Amino acid sequence: MAEDSPVIAIDGPSSSGKGVITHKLAAHLGFHILDSGALYRLVGLAAKKQGINFDDEAALTDQARTLDVRFEPTRDPEEPLRILLEGADVTLELRTDEAGVDASRVAPLPGVRKGIGELQRSFKQPPGLVADGRDMGTVVFIDAAIKIYLTASVQARAERRYNQLKDKDISVSLHDLFQSIQARDERDMNRKVAPLRPAEDAYVIDSTELDINQVFAQVLSIVNEKLG
Repeated sequence: MAEDSPVIAIDGPSSSGKGVITHKLAAHLGFHILDSGALYRLVGLAAKKQGINFDDEAALTDQARTLDVRFEPTRDPEEPLRILLEGADVTLELRTDEAGVDASRVAPLPGVRKGIGELQRSFKQPPGLVADGRDMGTVVFIDAAIKIYLTASVQARAERRYNQLKDKDISVSLHDLFQSIQARDERDMNRKVAPLRPAEDAYVIDSTELDINQVFAQVLSIVNEKLG
């Protein structure tokens, strides 16, 4: 039963490493994956494709409730999840900084969050779920078995994002990324609806001085201790 499926909620700001950790952990445990950030990016992308104004909350809410989205695992360690919108592969479109900015614009809207919420919870299935986002442990899965909050300095996160995009041949300025991530942090942390913050019972890991393997080792240690 879904009710018996443990949820591991991994929250944190942009480029904190939560996506990579989520995929590594899900692969290790054989759990399902929820990339909640992708859902908000999908709302923004779908809205642009359909010419919906970002000030039209009613239309965006309807968009969130009716998203035709599928997540398909791949064997590519650099892009372990393929994301399909209405059957079309939009994975690379969703990884751009523009898509991230659009997501942060629609995410604060109460209607959009309500519309996305039911879809997010439907991902809780046996044998378990690793949920990646900004409010997985504070709003969507408040009863999650384990809550982890990953963070890092803005400079470290900007450099990581820059290198990720560069490796994908996506041209971007490090300075612009720094400014964008900093602005997104302010919006996410100060929004009235589900602001970005660690859950009171979350394990907080600062990865500024850690590589991804060191972060994963810490996360796995927590999981092994809690789930056995």
